[in-house]
Amino acid sequence: MIKKILAACLFSGALLTGSVAGQAQEVTLKLHQFLPSPATIPKLFLKPWAEKVEKESGGRIKILHFPSMQLGGRPPALFDQVKDGVADIVWTLPGYTPGRFPCAEVFELPFMMTNAEATSKAFNEYAAKYCAKDFKDVKVLAVHVHGPGMFHVKGNGIHKLEDMKGKKLRGPTRIINSLLKRLGAVPIGMPLPAVPSALAKGVIEGTVIPWEVTRAFKIAELTKTHTEFGGDQALYTAAFIFAMNKAKYDALPADLKKVIDNNSGVETGGWAGRVMQEQDAPAKKVAVDRGNNIVTINGAELQRWKDAAKPVVAAWIAEMNANGRPGQAMVDDARALIAKYSK
Repeated sequence: MIKKILAACLFSGALLTGSVAGQAQEVTLKLHQFLPSPATIPKLFLKPWAEKVEKESGGRIKILHFPSMQLGGRPPALFDQVKDGVADIVWTLPGYTPGRFPCAEVFELPFMMTNAEATSKAFNEYAAKYCAKDFKDVKVLAVHVHGPGMFHVKGNGIHKLEDMKGKKLRGPTRIINSLLKRLGAVPIGMPLPAVPSALAKGVIEGTVIPWEVTRAFKIAELTKTHTEFGGDQALYTAAFIFAMNKAKYDALPADLKKVIDNNSGVETGGWAGRVMQEQDAPAKKVAVDRGNNIVTINGAELQRWKDAAKPVVAAWIAEMNANGRPGQAMVDDARALIAKYSK
């Protein structure tokens, strides 16, 4: 009888231990970012990505999505939030904190990117070589870029290089603002959510963003002229990082780490870039349907812009060299990787 009671106790203990262990293998992750839920990245990348991770984990990973800075703070704070554990996963722009992540800036240099998917894949391969130091405080899930950057300006807008002179234009990052200044504009840095109000109040005359972002922020309603660039390389793009708190990742059991790893890297970055650029066309249609002016810079005028932008690249290379980084090699490798993935 005593043996039976003892056996029963041991069996119950094993069940309890197993239950506790099973619970310990489950994890809830808070994903924080600055865009509203209907915007392209939350709707077509972050939400499907989270659902994929949850499914592949057998339901043991649960991801709670907090859009529009619902956990508090401003967009430039997102990287520190994931570093410090305020959020478990974030999506943001390294360029929101100027000069802090120089490795990522190479992809924002003028006339560097081709298309968002290829350039995003190149960025991930490049980051493995050049960004370990800059991103050491987080677990990088993926990096990526958006589609071809362009101008959205009130009134007659920008048709030629001279039209840039004195224009108050919003730029998202240090490198893009330096480009705007070099081209004759007055750059005004601000996070994307502040742009509609700044346009409405006349704080800025226009902004640089890709087409796809314009729908969520009603930019076609707030501007009149949209200036695109022809050729194989875009005027600019912006770099993004999708990152996880390092301690949270390290605490995962091996099989759940594998789920995260399987949804990280080159293909994941390419996915994010692809969905952004795929939404350029329907967003452009909104502006066309409103009767807005669509301008395309081509030919000899395009070459003028490229020539005017070259000093931005040279200055960045010199700055990287002065800081002990191989500036020219970083540019050359980025270009070679973009060419590789653009084939």
